[in-house]
Amino acid sequence: MKQTFQSSLRQTFQSMGTFQSWSLFSAAMFLVSLPVLIQAPLVRTWPWLSLIATGGWLLGSYGLLQQERTRIWGDLIFGFALAWFSGSIYWGWFRAEPLLHVPMEAIGLPVAIWALLHSRLRIGSLFFLGSLIGSTVTDIYFFLVDLMPTWRVLIQTDQTEAMALLPQALEHTQTPLGKFWAMVLIVGLCVLSIRPLLSTEAWSGQKEQLCWWVFSGSVLGTLLVDSLFLLVATQF
Repeated sequence: MKQTFQSSLRQTFQSMGTFQSWSLFSAAMFLVSLPVLIQAPLVRTWPWLSLIATGGWLLGSYGLLQQERTRIWGDLIFGFALAWFSGSIYWGWFRAEPLLHVPMEAIGLPVAIWALLHSRLRIGSLFFLGSLIGSTVTDIYFFLVDLMPTWRVLIQTDQTEAMALLPQALEHTQTPLGKFWAMVLIVGLCVLSIRPLLSTEAWSGQKEQLCWWVFSGSVLGTLLVDSLFLLVATQF
């Protein structure tokens, strides 16, 4: 009876995913927010420091990859380093041109694709792809609601003036068309992030499936960060 209960309990926890998979999912969501919290203010004053910091992330990734028990975390940090490097270049020197945002953020895409094709660093590569997809969808929304011109103005003004102009700029998001496209893109991102986790294998705890938890976490993390930003900004 006791063995049956333990077996049933074990199967229940396995069906909910492993601690490792949920840890990676949470870490991916957290890492997506770091460029907003740390990198964005850093590149305004010290863009070169932000760019050089990429080397620190890569060194940390390399060190973690050398040990079996920390290899998955080194893999994840590798993907984060790609995103950090791309973000440093764009936000450091090209941030006034919104049309260059996605192309510049995609600088690390060839590396991620190469790694995936060779079945290497899949966790980090899918983290990078997830965050890039999230950024792309956000830019598409900005284009659809005609926020690109406002982007240029806000970037080129000082922080105090930008905060004063922001609520007026975000009035575009409160129109029926703005709300419609927001719902369409939010649903699309949710489907894209949840779809890889619908298979039974994804919840089995197999190492080969952990990369999909990271992908889902990075896509959802981007969605949450952008939604929180819009929510806070519209309250001013």
